[in-house]
Amino acid sequence: MNYTFNNDKELDVIAVGRACIDLNANEYNMPMEETMTFTKYVGGSPANVAIGSAKLGLKVGFIGKLADDQHGRFIEKYMREVGVDTSNMVIDKEGHKTGLAFTEILSPSECSILMYRDDVADLYLDPSEVNEDYIKRAKILLVSGTALAKSPSREALLKSVSLAKKHGVKIVFELDYRPYTWLSPEETAVYYTLVAEQSDIVIGTRDEFDVMENVKGGNNDETIENLFKHSADIIVIKHGVEGSYAYAKSGEVFRAQAYKTNVLKTFGAGDSYASAFLYALVSGKDIETALKYGSASASIVVSKHSSSDAMPVASEIEKLIEAGVHV
Repeated sequence: MNYTFNNDKELDVIAVGRACIDLNANEYNMPMEETMTFTKYVGGSPANVAIGSAKLGLKVGFIGKLADDQHGRFIEKYMREVGVDTSNMVIDKEGHKTGLAFTEILSPSECSILMYRDDVADLYLDPSEVNEDYIKRAKILLVSGTALAKSPSREALLKSVSLAKKHGVKIVFELDYRPYTWLSPEETAVYYTLVAEQSDIVIGTRDEFDVMENVKGGNNDETIENLFKHSADIIVIKHGVEGSYAYAKSGEVFRAQAYKTNVLKTFGAGDSYASAFLYALVSGKDIETALKYGSASASIVVSKHSSSDAMPVASEIEKLIEAGVHV
């Protein structure tokens, strides 16, 4: 089964939301207290998806707010040089700083992230800074949950979703749940549900869907039954090493197994999954193949030190799929 987009649109994907700095530990199998050196990369889920999509050859744009500092300039330059259109990135003029994420790699399965997210520039994107003419140029608007955590970014994201609906742009919601900056589970569930019900494609882990539904141990059947009453055509639910499932409104269900890899760390998998899944759909591949692309891309990124820098090109993904070695 293939999924169709409006091919009259010149941009494949516009991502909205957070772009920040990842500082990844250079010492493995060590607590952060003892880690002395870190390597700097661009981070933030929507920025990573934009970078991953651009590296795969899609035409990609980005809407977000950057700090007027050295980190902000690093982010803009890096994204522009990998092929992301940065013309709608707004520079903050009120002294807000770039968000930072320090990572700890205790073991391949024990990774943690120490976030600095107080008063960060990306959460100050204002609705007035979201350009209607820009959004209507895209096949896909990719939004992620963190931008909903605080105003005015929340309203800017809701405005972008409304404009996408108005202009026939497919809305992809990457749940990207991070507990920081949210005030309560109830608040999170309200805004996640509000956007999910307007989205054409919703992608997340089973745990993230539980957060959206404010339940523990939710099940896929109830999730898809609720969302298919609204705008959703495809719902992708990821179960880690057990693989991922795509549910189509037509009733079809597709599964992709996780690919075997030498896991270094766990972060970055979701963003690489989303970029490769969307690349495959936009390229005219069927949903089942798109799931394989997402799974393979995630496996590649968790085997490498960075997230954004490790985003693979299509030939790397296809080579892993062809090898067909599953977990």
